Amino acid sequence: MVAFFFILNLVMRLILLLAITLCTLSGFAQKFHLFIGTYTKGTASKGIYVYQFDAATGDATPVSTVETTNPSYLALAPGGKFLYAVNETNGKDDPGGVSAFAFDKTTGQLRLLNKQVSGGDDPCYISIDAGRKWAMVANYSGGNLSALPIRPDGSLSPLAQLIQHSGTGPNKERQEKAHVHSVTFSPDQRYLISADLGLDELSVYRFNPAAATHPLTDSPVSALHAGPGDGPRHISFYPGKPYVYGMMEMGGAVDFFRWTNGKLTARQRISSLPEDFKGDIGSADIHVAPKGKFLYASNRGDANSIAIFSINAATGELAIKGFESTQGQTPRNFMIDPTGRWLLAANQRSNNIVIFSIDQTTGLLKATGKQLSVPAPVCLKMSN
Repeated sequence: MVAFFFILNLVMRLILLLAITLCTLSGFAQKFHLFIGTYTKGTASKGIYVYQFDAATGDATPVSTVETTNPSYLALAPGGKFLYAVNETNGKDDPGGVSAFAFDKTTGQLRLLNKQVSGGDDPCYISIDAGRKWAMVANYSGGNLSALPIRPDGSLSPLAQLIQHSGTGPNKERQEKAHVHSVTFSPDQRYLISADLGLDELSVYRFNPAAATHPLTDSPVSALHAGPGDGPRHISFYPGKPYVYGMMEMGGAVDFFRWTNGKLTARQRISSLPEDFKGDIGSADIHVAPKGKFLYASNRGDANSIAIFSINAATGELAIKGFESTQGQTPRNFMIDPTGRWLLAANQRSNNIVIFSIDQTTGLLKATGKQLSVPAPVCLKMSN
């Protein structure tokens, strides 16, 4: 009997220890690093801001800052040890560039590795391939996209490939030439999709990560023309299914496409604005929630809102659920945390990042009352 109670006590202690360990690991897994890219020229910003984000509570606390010019878009390499930022500049004295940083997860500090020219004016978007071999950059004013090799130590080699777009769109002020606004890898990493606001075009290039100098086909393998004057900006893939959603900056529409072997086929168009909206349109960012139930899109201009859509998993089609004020001006970028519980909206002109909770049943947003004060925030990324 004594032996029985001894063993029972031992088992209970082990169960308690396991429970404590699991709780500790769960708590650890809820902590992420939040990276904030900003505009520095003409603002009080220093560069990139690092916060710790607690996904259990929605709280964020500042950790560190690194100085760099106009890091308006960021990309984390797989593994989270390296961060890449465009430097959105132009001109002979300060050409568009890309900066590479090493990130110390223990201290939360970023360390500059090196910087290379991007090959075009005003780089505004960057993507890193899954193998961490290539940095792909969209140069907005340059009207081109570029490929820079990544060295084993995370630093960047000089520009290896530059693809120039040419042409115009119907809006003579904003589409006077090509304006490449984003470059996004397909989930299988076989293709790169370029959204060109100036040409109203989504171009698909085949990607070969093993290439020594030219990882992309010189010409698109397919191209989809959006509506005249739509101004394609960003796209977002649905997890695990051949659905792609595109944000049209100038027209304010969200387009749903089927994705098949490197080709986009239009399936649905739905507005990101209320039917009675009459103000200036400036739609911006778009993201599918991690579980694929909902899609969110941000509107700048006079709207300053997040549009909320449900996604039919069987068909990929969207239905509007509602609109939520971002409680600030010009939500150029927003993000959903890896747990899918929180949405953070970066309001560029009001210098604040607003934290919303996401209703897991309806997808609707609720302001938590938590905000971060950061000068000109325009890009948010997160990693553990």
